[in-house]
Amino acid sequence: MAHLIEVAFRGNRKEFFSWDGDAPPPLKAGIIVEADRGEDFGRVHSTGELAEVRCNGCAHGCGTTPPARRALRLASSDDAAADRVFDVDNEQARRQSMERVKAHGLVMKLTDAEWQWDRRKLTIFFTAEKRVDFRNLVRDLAALFKTRIELKQIGVRDEAKRLGGVGRCGREYCSSSWLPDLRPVNLGVAKDQRLSLNPQQISGACGRLMCCLRYEHEFYVLSRRKFPKEGKILSTSRGEEKVISCDIFSERVTLRTAEGDSRVLSLVDLRTEVEQHDTLAMLDPGVTAEMPISLDAAQVSMLDTAEYEVVALRDPSIAPRPMMETAVAAEPVPDAAADVEADDEDEGDEDDAPDAPDASTGAADGAPRRKRRRGRRGGRRLRAAEEKRKAEEGGDAV
Repeated sequence: MAHLIEVAFRGNRKEFFSWDGDAPPPLKAGIIVEADRGEDFGRVHSTGELAEVRCNGCAHGCGTTPPARRALRLASSDDAAADRVFDVDNEQARRQSMERVKAHGLVMKLTDAEWQWDRRKLTIFFTAEKRVDFRNLVRDLAALFKTRIELKQIGVRDEAKRLGGVGRCGREYCSSSWLPDLRPVNLGVAKDQRLSLNPQQISGACGRLMCCLRYEHEFYVLSRRKFPKEGKILSTSRGEEKVISCDIFSERVTLRTAEGDSRVLSLVDLRTEVEQHDTLAMLDPGVTAEMPISLDAAQVSMLDTAEYEVVALRDPSIAPRPMMETAVAAEPVPDAAADVEADDEDEGDEDDAPDAPDASTGAADGAPRRKRRRGRRGGRRLRAAEEKRKAEEGGDAV
């Protein structure tokens, strides 16, 4: 079964290879791997589960597909000794290439040069602000070094990663020591952390924003979600106040009223005041805006029910008002017989003048009058039922 291993080369360059041995090679062991049209020398950087995780997450990884190249064998002591000679040869090749660049008048900066272990290829890394036509330079270098030449343009951050160095924190560059990928860093990251926007103070040796600005950015974003936005107007116990600043570490908020008075509240107290104000506004917005916070006993006794609930909610020392019994005047219950007689009288009036127009509805002459009073239809039904009962009794008597 092939093992997945990660091999590190000069200039912090790393690639993944497959190892056909029974067990993966030890870490930091010299190893000979397949390269472009030849062989190259490197050292084992990671194996096993760590190599699989890095292969799926790193930019130079191959994902779920197996690597295209294989690791051939472990390097011997002679191979390691031959590799140490390349340190001097690479620097010499870089200096000779710089002279050729100046001779051709090209605007480019040679960063590093790297010989392949079998000396079949020489890779030259450079940086440039614009696109450079280096075709004549490649032919000149190929005639000089008698080998295959590859010119590779890189960015300034990749240049710092390849060369290495010590940052302002006193430690080696994160990009050249442990950082797997160079994630983009923009000015918005510095704004979210309330850092200085002066590029000289937040830039690294490469001239770009420091990679470490992203380490705590997620913490700042999640913490600020609990706070109101700066400049927002909040309704508190003192009225409308504007949010001036938020301190996410001590969880305090600075507020300022329209008169210019400022105060500092904890996030918990601010939430309590805002929620309490919202509750009061739901009960009675007018009373909430004008009702004082503290009242004496005489003033409390003169309040109506709505005002008393608002004051009791603001001042917990005031006991809820007990339920008061109110006398309700008993309304006379209408008599069913009287209703029937009244309906009969109404029906009689309607029968006497069937063709009278209705002034309220504007009915035409001769049109049936629309009955508006409820209960007339019931009176007519009762009268018809009474006449029918009398007729039946008279028929039985006959």
